[in-house]
Amino acid sequence: MSELTHTPSIALTSRGDKATDTMRAPTQQELMRELGVKPKPGWTSRLPPSVAAFVTNGKGMAGVVILLALVLTAVFAPLLSSYDPGRRAGKPHVQPSYEHVLGTTRMGKDVFTQLVHGARVSLAVGFGAGIFAAMIGLAIGISSGYFGGKVDDILTFFVNVVLVLPGLPLIIVIATMVEQASPMVIGLVLALTGWGWAARTIRTQTLALRTREFVLSAELMGEKKWRIILVEIFPNMLSFVMGGLVLGTIAAILAEAALEFIGLGDPNAVTWGTMLFWAQRNMALQSGAWWEVFPPCLAIMLTGAALVLVNFAVDEITNPQLKASRNIGRIRKFLSRRGRSADVF
Repeated sequence: MSELTHTPSIALTSRGDKATDTMRAPTQQELMRELGVKPKPGWTSRLPPSVAAFVTNGKGMAGVVILLALVLTAVFAPLLSSYDPGRRAGKPHVQPSYEHVLGTTRMGKDVFTQLVHGARVSLAVGFGAGIFAAMIGLAIGISSGYFGGKVDDILTFFVNVVLVLPGLPLIIVIATMVEQASPMVIGLVLALTGWGWAARTIRTQTLALRTREFVLSAELMGEKKWRIILVEIFPNMLSFVMGGLVLGTIAAILAEAALEFIGLGDPNAVTWGTMLFWAQRNMALQSGAWWEVFPPCLAIMLTGAALVLVNFAVDEITNPQLKASRNIGRIRKFLSRRGRSADVF
């Protein structure tokens, strides 16, 4: 009888210990390890929250590093190559070598020299047109959506006019009138005709935000209009502004390259587009001179990819739901390992 009463007590004790171990709350380090969350470096705590979030974002920092490398290459182009991008530097169609890193063109010009000097003009046109168009779209979109009334009617009319105004055909007309359209003229026309969609998107978002509690509270407190726009509304537009900037910059770089490629730009200018124009005219691929075609193509692709990575990072920071939705699979696995239900997702 004593054995019967003694044995279950031992079993119950061991089971209780196991249950206690199972029900023990995990530590913060264990939870972070299971969820795959890496601890943030201590120095980021000194930065503003938005800046710290961007710095710890892998996509955003990768895009910034690529863009920074491209910009520094363009700025220090004269130091990276001793050749003149517009003059002959060697024999025609020399393959990549120690003397000519990316070979030479059919005219004997150094491809690497043209690539780094062409980055100056192409990036200036792209970023200039993208930033200018984004600023116009932001100003008109917020003003139209916030003030409403006659201001909204007038600005919406101009937005609709710009949306139906084709940018590329307009540049073609200008090119035929002035014989050769310089890269700066192309960038200016693209900036003046490329802000319509950004303005319409920002106007729609502003209409939704102007009736929110924080905007109404600021108005009841007597805050000035410009402060409400800059402090209360603009931070919520960051992802839309960044998206418009990225798309506008990529579109400007591609449009400039395309117009130069088909011969509507200035063939004497050194840009990524004129490099492709002369490569096509000199039949570089047909003669096997692939090094004359691929470098400017890769440069354009790399610039676009870097801008898209930065845009992804800004979207994740300004829209936490987007980041959370991408981690649902990881959270489901975590809950299943803990024996919890994941039906809430």
